Amino acid sequence: MSAAATPTLYEWAGGAAALERLTELFYEKVRADELLEPVFRGMDAQHPKFVAMWLGEVFGGPPHYTEERGGYPHMLEKHRGRALTEAMRRRWVQLICDAADDAELPSDPEFRSAFVAYIEWGTRLAVVNSQPGAMPAPKAPVPRWGWGEAPPYSG
Repeated sequence: MSAAATPTLYEWAGGAAALERLTELFYEKVRADELLEPVFRGMDAQHPKFVAMWLGEVFGGPPHYTEERGGYPHMLEKHRGRALTEAMRRRWVQLICDAADDAELPSDPEFRSAFVAYIEWGTRLAVVNSQPGAMPAPKAPVPRWGWGEAPPYSG
């Protein structure tokens, strides 16, 4: 497969519909989780859709999160001062990985490796940026995540 023909992670995942399915299932799990439910109590009913938009843009889809929600500065503001813990981060990772299975996102090792790499990276930044007194860069682009070292293989 040539580099020009390599699909984005967004395309490989199944686009907006797949990521919305993922985040709906994920936030169902969050609402039932004793550790994470208090963090998300009272969240906007559209929150799963907004997170799907973020993930879509990160994974190479259209820039809807930037255009409609304000991009990185808006996302950063949602995490500031929340004092997220490592235990919360680990639970978030566990639940979204479980939701990826439930949503039937592609299970090939290349996709899941890239997916989990972003989830690990992003959640670790969220913990750091959520601490009292944290001084993250106030403006940055939405990250663009790709296949890394192992793009999909079709032979």
